[in-house]
Amino acid sequence: MNVSCIVNGQAVSVADVRPAESLLDVLRERLALTGAKNACEQGECGSCSVYLDGVLVCSCLVLAGQAQGASITTIEGLASDGELDPVQRAFVRCGAIQCGFCTPGLLLATHDLLGKTPDPDEDEIREALAGNLCRCTGYQKIIDAVRSAARVVADTAAH
Repeated sequence: MNVSCIVNGQAVSVADVRPAESLLDVLRERLALTGAKNACEQGECGSCSVYLDGVLVCSCLVLAGQAQGASITTIEGLASDGELDPVQRAFVRCGAIQCGFCTPGLLLATHDLLGKTPDPDEDEIREALAGNLCRCTGYQKIIDAVRSAARVVADTAAH
């Protein structure tokens, strides 16, 4: 089957998609968008997170055919006009990036959280990030980065 959709604002069409092929595989192998990582293949780690029609999903659990006509945003699409998103800048500034494997999913989960809850408390942050596993950090720098990003987003909205 052929799958046509919008990926990071660009119309794309992928030919010969197998019925059981995941959205993650299409993004990584066919479209060379390797930001979403293939880790657990069970939707447990968050490393493959993308937005599908504005909803954060584990792309390893979505069949590529389900993306027909959809709008997808990957970590590569989070930056705008060559400028990192405030969430991305906060993670760098706070040292919340270690090996980088979990980072794309954590960034998108944070972006999603701040879109819904601009000033989250620590419990809300922990709940929003609960589906993302990091093996390198103790999560404190990640939580600090979320708080930092929330302040920047709030300051930007106030001006």
